[in-house]
Amino acid sequence: MHSQPLNTVPQVELSKYAGKWYEIASFPQRFQKGCHCTTAEYTPTDKGYIIVENRCNKDSINGKESYIKGKAFIDEGTGNAKLRVQFFWPFKGKYWIIDLAPDYSYAVVGHPNRDYLWILCRTPQIEKATYDAILERVKANGFDISRLQLTQQRP
Repeated sequence: MHSQPLNTVPQVELSKYAGKWYEIASFPQRFQKGCHCTTAEYTPTDKGYIIVENRCNKDSINGKESYIKGKAFIDEGTGNAKLRVQFFWPFKGKYWIIDLAPDYSYAVVGHPNRDYLWILCRTPQIEKATYDAILERVKANGFDISRLQLTQQRP
């Protein structure tokens, strides 16, 4: 367990964060087993929550599409950087935005227990220098980057 509390970015503009993200790398999770070409799409609603749609192709980049839809609820007073994502009622998972490009071209999402980590990008590929810089910051934030697994995306 890491002793330092996990810091999030100070502010997230939800209208800029909305849209499609490609998963570049993540800590492998049981619920994502066999996933390739993983994407997440965020759509803010006028009801105060965000619709979350995750897709991936099972077992290969041309595999059958797997799809799950959920909701994300913003923790008040966190600058929209801390959300709780719910795919199965009543369970809500912490979704903390811990790194974000000024132009919203990449984002890093983690969990305060540091057992969950996702590196997201607006494009299926990320520049190596950008990725390496993200890894440095993630490591400094107490995550074990040896657990990261690159996500296969279409070129």
